[in-house]
Amino acid sequence: METVAEGFKGEKAIVTPYNVRELQAENIITRQLYVTHIGYYPNAKYHYRERTTGAPENILIYCEKGKGWVECFGEKNYLSAQQVFIIPENEPHSYAADPRNPWTIYWIHFKGNSVKMFEAIIGKTISLESRHQERIMLFESIFENLEMGYYTDNLEYISFCLMYFLASIRYQPQYMEVRDFTAEDVIRKSILYMKNNIENRLTLSDLADFAGYSVSRLIALFTQKTSYAPMEYYNQLRIQRACSYLQFSKLKIKEIAFRLGFYDPFHFSKAFLKEMGITPKTYRGRYNERGIFK
Repeated sequence: METVAEGFKGEKAIVTPYNVRELQAENIITRQLYVTHIGYYPNAKYHYRERTTGAPENILIYCEKGKGWVECFGEKNYLSAQQVFIIPENEPHSYAADPRNPWTIYWIHFKGNSVKMFEAIIGKTISLESRHQERIMLFESIFENLEMGYYTDNLEYISFCLMYFLASIRYQPQYMEVRDFTAEDVIRKSILYMKNNIENRLTLSDLADFAGYSVSRLIALFTQKTSYAPMEYYNQLRIQRACSYLQFSKLKIKEIAFRLGFYDPFHFSKAFLKEMGITPKTYRGRYNERGIFK
């Protein structure tokens, strides 16, 4: 039995075609480890799965926040923030989000001849000590490259990323040793943090705390690397998301304004006009005319 709530806001998933999996199983690089399914479920309330005969792949569940459980080998294992559980292939199992504090999870189904290298971390709850954001960025790299298509170089790169992702869990002490980040690392992490908090009222202090720098130092680094101050860049990302809502959703302009953390529709329209050169209403109207937004 497989059941799940009707979608989670912000969810995303990719399932590779069977013919691609056949190619992965034959390629000298990808056959070591390869992704068959990958996804992200934020605040996955009522999420539940039960597979009485197991799955043909190993299933990695990375709980970023919230809580849930995985039942495997007849034992229920409880997961909370920054914990991982890998269900072995063909093993009967079930898992679910906590009803009061549902988990946000990154998940990957994977196969390969080299799965045995990671037996030490399969079938048990593993707590992750540090560098969480880097793992998430690695997951995003796997997802975004898979999203770009199934040509050979892409699939091979994804396999190496998956191996590194698993190695970061299997060899945590070694992974934790790398602590010196370049300015570019900090900027990339900060931008990803912005994207993940695009519908929250993120402040400059929040961003500086996340990056581990003073406000003044973060502004200097960010401006040097991007030519924009951090909050200018964040506002650009918010307007980019607003464009998407105006094109592809039926949300009212005031709903979009409040969803993206603007004080009121006037504040939103003013910011949109400054960035895009036209008002949100005009922008949506142009897409109506072209038949893109219905």
